Amino acid sequence: MTEMVFGAAPTRAGEPILPRWWRTVDRWSLACILGLYAAGLLLGLAASVPLAEKNGLPAFYYVTRQAAFGGMALIAMLVISMMSPRQVRRIGVLGFIFAAAALLALPVIGTDFGKGAVRWISLGFASVQPSEFLKPCFVCLAGWFMASSQEVGGPPGKTYSFIATAVIVLLLAMQPDFGQASLILFSWCVMYFIAGAPMTLLAAVGGLTAAGGYLAYHSSEHFARRIDGFMAADVDPRTQLGYATNAIQEGGFFGVGVGEGTVKWSLPDAHTDFIIAVAAEEYGLVLVLVIIALYATIVIRSLTRLMRERDPFARIAGTGLACAFGVQALINMGVAVRLLPAKGMTLPFVSYGGSSVIASGIAVGMLLALTRTRPQGEIGDVLGRAGR
Repeated sequence: MTEMVFGAAPTRAGEPILPRWWRTVDRWSLACILGLYAAGLLLGLAASVPLAEKNGLPAFYYVTRQAAFGGMALIAMLVISMMSPRQVRRIGVLGFIFAAAALLALPVIGTDFGKGAVRWISLGFASVQPSEFLKPCFVCLAGWFMASSQEVGGPPGKTYSFIATAVIVLLLAMQPDFGQASLILFSWCVMYFIAGAPMTLLAAVGGLTAAGGYLAYHSSEHFARRIDGFMAADVDPRTQLGYATNAIQEGGFFGVGVGEGTVKWSLPDAHTDFIIAVAAEEYGLVLVLVIIALYATIVIRSLTRLMRERDPFARIAGTGLACAFGVQALINMGVAVRLLPAKGMTLPFVSYGGSSVIASGIAVGMLLALTRTRPQGEIGDVLGRAGR
């Protein structure tokens, strides 16, 4: 009936899945994702060598593992990007159930690896961070709830999404992992705004978030220490922020040269949370701007394509995925230049870490799937015909 009223985008009967995927996927975003993966391997060749030497491992041990993790991430991305929005929604909901169960189990079977926050489940040969996989799955769940609330006689999906958000944010804050909790809350606010939330409600959520931050500062030594370090007038040169700031200043426009940087020998998280400092020191502002441009291209192109999307779930969930991806990168780089307090958040596809890279592959796979060109996929068809 919809096709009879509004028309349909032309399809090619019997077209194989791979040619159809290649014709409909956003190839610019796909190229940028591959560029970020390549940048991660390039920086890993420099940033992870000191850690391998410290642990008595081959020099490129962590680079090899990163390549393996990245390969799994790219496979997951390609497979998911070929799915329909309904299939993406299904795997998102199932993934949310498993990730939430793992998050609930952290107080019992989790470990902090000496970092002050219980975020990981150690498997012996590797570790898993449930919150990384929870993010894209949560966005799909919340997007499904919000889209269903727009249907005639639909359930109170916005209320359900708020309850799910409150529970997840509370669980993350208890680890404590305020960075991931803030990212989850931000994603929900963006999707709620797209779904038609009143500004007064979003303002109330902002007030509650500020109140929660005040309570966290006075009840969590881990949180207070990071805020105090960020607010201090001077940066202690022996801290991670101090090392990162000095490395960025030393790099200048073109860097000190490949392999000539020294910050990787001082920063314990040079290969993860502060890898952008390694990029700035050895390759200078040039590579940093290239990395920023890659992230910006993915986010802007995705949002542009979603503006024409008329499937409520694809539009809401896709916007949440794009914004979460971009803001996570913004937070990581903002911490390195001391625009934001330290949050322990990785740079998607660039930082070392199996959970981070594979979860990023799942997230961008969902995003590519939701931004593909599909029959009946653009709201412009409806508006154009309505104006005639």
